[in-house]
Amino acid sequence: MNETTLCVVGNVATRPVCKETALGTSARFRLAVTSRYWDREKNEWTDGHTNFFTVWSRRTLAANVTSSVSVGDPVIVQGRLRVRTERTEEGESRTWADIDATAIGHDLARGTSAFRRGARAEPNAATATPPASEPNWHTASASQSVDAPQHHRETAGVT
Repeated sequence: MNETTLCVVGNVATRPVCKETALGTSARFRLAVTSRYWDREKNEWTDGHTNFFTVWSRRTLAANVTSSVSVGDPVIVQGRLRVRTERTEEGESRTWADIDATAIGHDLARGTSAFRRGARAEPNAATATPPASEPNWHTASASQSVDAPQHHRETAGVT
């Protein structure tokens, strides 16, 4: 498939909104991505143009985003670019850039974050299969050869 995939680094501009749909959980938020460049005349970093994207996530990613991301958080978003154009009621053409996210995370170059694994659904006790027993793994010691027959020596007492 010829899709435009991208990875952008920016700041969350709006509170993530999560909705349940017929296709499952969906969440969206706006992401502000501002370019920065070194201005030689001013001898300092300067902000460039800011692009805004609507970031869409689905299923588990959507649920995790709504509980993990807040306005102002620096994030990294990876996904597929989707550009859409629509006409307003006044007949004007408007263009939006959306990202269908495959991964979203905090930008650890700008702060710290603590990972917490999401809760998994408990299996039904009636249909759950018991865990398989572990095989007995015997490892030969360094002095024993795996291919050589094992010889046991008895220690003789010396008086």
